Amino acid sequence: MPGLAVDPDMTASLAALAATVPLQAGILATPTGQLLVALVAVAVVIVLGKFVLKLAWRLVTIGIVVVAVLYLLSTLGVV
Repeated sequence: MPGLAVDPDMTASLAALAATVPLQAGILATPTGQLLVALVAVAVVIVLGKFVLKLAWRLVTIGIVVVAVLYLLSTLGVV
C-alpha cells in the first residue's frame, strides 16, 4: 500500500502481542487446561505409535520369514 508507514517498534510489539494472547486466553490459561492439552497430545502420540508399531511388527515378521526361506534354500543348495 503506497503511503503506509510502519514504525519498526509497531511490528515488534504486534509480534509479541500475537505470541502471548493465545497463551493467556482459552484452555491454556490454567494449569489444569495445560495438563489436559498435554495428556491429549500424549494420547495422540500413543495411538499413532500403536499403528506404526503394528505395521513395523508385520514388516519384521515378513522379513524374518523371507530371510528364513532364503537361508533354508541356500543351505539346501537351491539358491
